[in-house]
Amino acid sequence: MTPNDSAAPVRIQKYLSQAGAASRRQAETMLGDGRIAINGEVVAELGVRVVPGTDVVSLDGQVVPPAPRRWVVFHKPVGVLCTRADPHGGETVYDVLPDWAAGLRYVGRLDRDTSGLLLLTNDGDLAAALAHPSGGVEREYLAAVRGGGITAQGIRALKAGAELEDGFARPKRVRKTRLPSGDWGVSIVLTEGRKREVRRLLTAAGRPAASLCRVRFGPFRLGALGSGDWRPARPSELKAAQFGLRARRGRRPARPSHRKSR
Repeated sequence: MTPNDSAAPVRIQKYLSQAGAASRRQAETMLGDGRIAINGEVVAELGVRVVPGTDVVSLDGQVVPPAPRRWVVFHKPVGVLCTRADPHGGETVYDVLPDWAAGLRYVGRLDRDTSGLLLLTNDGDLAAALAHPSGGVEREYLAAVRGGGITAQGIRALKAGAELEDGFARPKRVRKTRLPSGDWGVSIVLTEGRKREVRRLLTAAGRPAASLCRVRFGPFRLGALGSGDWRPARPSELKAAQFGLRARRGRRPARPSHRKSR
């Protein structure tokens, strides 16, 4: 659970879905049938909002308590997809996680061949802030490269950045590091989450990835979490994430005023 913040209003359909009482589509039907009440009054409008923990929501006369705010740190295995369902029958993160995690959304993505730390949550506001490039939240990856260990020339090429199809990209930090396998690899830190950005940077530097693992997302660390395992996010991690976002926003230069001086 996250630190106690004032809850933001959410649509009644979302409230019931997160609480596990009904899917959003089922909730729409229930509203039309007059089965849902807010603070004792039956409601039928699809756009009605409630404040979790303040408003009392009832379904068929039974109070539906708000869902606990959840943050999960998950070690995504190689071959598992970051998607709700795969039409080709591939395994998704929701197939690996417990059933209750179906109500969570992932924060950023990892491609099929990349393993490592994936955050999942039902806290939409903080999730969006962490994932947005303007937040400047660091993502750290460990990569093994094809053809053996990383060279000094490869490190220099990565530090210089590269022009990719979607614009110029340069890591925030790059360093040679010892991988868990014992081989030498490279640690790459970025502050944005463009599609397959690390792999494209490595390829542009002439050092395609043999394997890639995300070991950190902001203050959240993978640590010794085993492949396919998960744990609740620690309160200290959540506090650090919120504090870091507030601090970065506070350092942004103020927008210039367009008012005429008097």
